[in-house]
Amino acid sequence: MNHSLPRLLLCAACALLATAASAEKADRDKPMNIESDALRYDDLKQLSIFTGNVVLTKGTIVIRGARVEVRQDPEGYQYGVAFAAPGKRAFFRQKRDNVDEYIEGEGETIEYDGKADIVKFIKKAEMRRLRGATLADETTGDVIVYDNNTDVFTVDGGAPKDAKGGRGRVRAMLTPKQDNPPAAKPEPGPALRATTTLGGEKK
Repeated sequence: MNHSLPRLLLCAACALLATAASAEKADRDKPMNIESDALRYDDLKQLSIFTGNVVLTKGTIVIRGARVEVRQDPEGYQYGVAFAAPGKRAFFRQKRDNVDEYIEGEGETIEYDGKADIVKFIKKAEMRRLRGATLADETTGDVIVYDNNTDVFTVDGGAPKDAKGGRGRVRAMLTPKQDNPPAAKPEPGPALRATTTLGGEKK
């Protein structure tokens, strides 16, 4: 029996529990700004279709793709779907709340649900967590679903890839959470002087 698997799962769980910070909460209330080569708007469906080098920003959120469809529901929540050009992947990035960390990922299709605050990376999916500019964690699979509210993600390896029925594999690289820097040592106090009498020397 392979005893390393439970240990690996425990390490992965500890690494995920260590990432307690959630996504930037203020992003959902920020306006959505989009640049593209062309736009088609359907007022009846409240649907905007942007095509050609599309760049969408919403607070700290950045989404890039060849085509992005944006829909708004009657409550004002926004939903976006980014499609990549053939042979490429769409891109998503968002800052995490109260820490210098970012979640970013890629997929042939990226779905953003503004109401549920969930991001889904579909086909050739990859998601990374960066501390500043340093890569901390990286996960790849067929479909990755990331919940910004709980900071929990799930990964699906995908459909069988060969006649033997082997499934696509999930691959993950998880870095242990960095320890807090050691506390500074206290400055030494005045040296003690030995004496043979209580209360100091006799006068």
